Amino acid sequence: MSKGSVLPQYIAGLSASFGALCMGASIGWSSPVEDKLYSGEEYGFKVTSGEFGWVSSLLTLGATVICIPIGFCIDWIGRRPTMLVLFPPYMVGWLLMIFAQNVIMLYFGRFILGMCGGAFCVTAPMYCTEISTTALRGTIGSFFQLLIVSGVLFGYLVGAFLDLTPINIVCAILPIIFVTVHFFMPESPVYLALKGRNDDAAKSLQWLRGKGANIDDELKEIIEESKRQNDQEKVNILAALRRPIVLKGLGISVLLQVFQQCTGINAILFYSASIFEDVGASLPGKYASIIIGVTQVVSTFVAVVIIDKAGRRILLIISGLLMAVTTALLGVYFYMSGHSPGSMDNFGWLPIASICIFIVFFSIGFGPVPWLVMAELFSEDVKSVAGSISGTSNWLSAFIVTLLFPILKESIGPGPTFWIFTAVAVIAFFYSIFCVPETKGKTILEIQHILSGGKVKNVENDGGKKI
Repeated sequence: MSKGSVLPQYIAGLSASFGALCMGASIGWSSPVEDKLYSGEEYGFKVTSGEFGWVSSLLTLGATVICIPIGFCIDWIGRRPTMLVLFPPYMVGWLLMIFAQNVIMLYFGRFILGMCGGAFCVTAPMYCTEISTTALRGTIGSFFQLLIVSGVLFGYLVGAFLDLTPINIVCAILPIIFVTVHFFMPESPVYLALKGRNDDAAKSLQWLRGKGANIDDELKEIIEESKRQNDQEKVNILAALRRPIVLKGLGISVLLQVFQQCTGINAILFYSASIFEDVGASLPGKYASIIIGVTQVVSTFVAVVIIDKAGRRILLIISGLLMAVTTALLGVYFYMSGHSPGSMDNFGWLPIASICIFIVFFSIGFGPVPWLVMAELFSEDVKSVAGSISGTSNWLSAFIVTLLFPILKESIGPGPTFWIFTAVAVIAFFYSIFCVPETKGKTILEIQHILSGGKVKNVENDGGKKI
């Protein structure tokens, strides 16, 4: 059979994941504009420290509340249309940020931007895994995280060199680019087959595999699996979610999402500039943030390259171990600096190095893998809602961590605060060893068999075989 081309899969996957770049820019926005908001010179009103905490954390709260509703929308109107209809609210969010007259407008703007970003966090990974072959599923499924961190770096870069209004305008252009490109992409062939639109599914699959590809076997497999799903007795979604195999997959996916956030990544990203200034680094905070952003993008790109070769589980194990070590070192540095002034004067490099190493190993493991696994573990009848629950747990955790980090930092000190992250990373390390299955190179039926207690040999699947 002709293999066709992998390029259309990459194009469609990157196009869908561009929504993640829009969300990443919203995340990266917080760090460089902190001082601009405190001064009040550009907006005409000052933002207090407590208000800035809400400006930062409302992004994650908006993402939290939208994840479950968007799961139903995905099944109702489709993956591609769901992403396209996010364009108008995205523009409303940035217009509120551009023309804000008071902090309330900032609150609403950030909340709406968070809702749009949270919707992408559920929809884009699902779309990417459904359009890709088994052999490329890990790579294309990791585009989402790669584009998120690229967006964070974009936010750092424009924040370092532009005033506040131009920053907001440039970030508002990103959703326009997304909708312009993704409008020309096909719908997921899996979704089309589930809706009985087999001819449209064939056209979509042919576009994704290339004009010269023989899609007969793969299309037959997709249609047969969709028919099997449709022929099953319809049950209430709550009853479906209570199936033991679904509960097990949901437990794994939710805990990986919670670990992703509760090891401290968003706390470090949102407050990176102030952390560098706290240690007296000679490098201005905005440039330190750019270094962090570049490190994260490069490391995530490495993960995209190796994730289908190394596997998901081993990357989680390595990631959890190194995150535990680096947050422990950060805790030691800040604890000693506070309780024994001057004792760490010669170790100003330690927190900077620890943060960079943390970013590297987060980016190869607990950054991309939870999103990929979320889209791999569930059968089609529960994938949308189960993925939405997982996404909700991620952003709820992010909201809590972002809101509590500055409070804990002031009340118990930065040292013990980072040790909390260390404890979570240690738990994540052992959980990855004993509880997370390897999904590399396995079809959805094989993954379901593993979750039910069976074992499947890790064989390399044919590049054209569909999940």
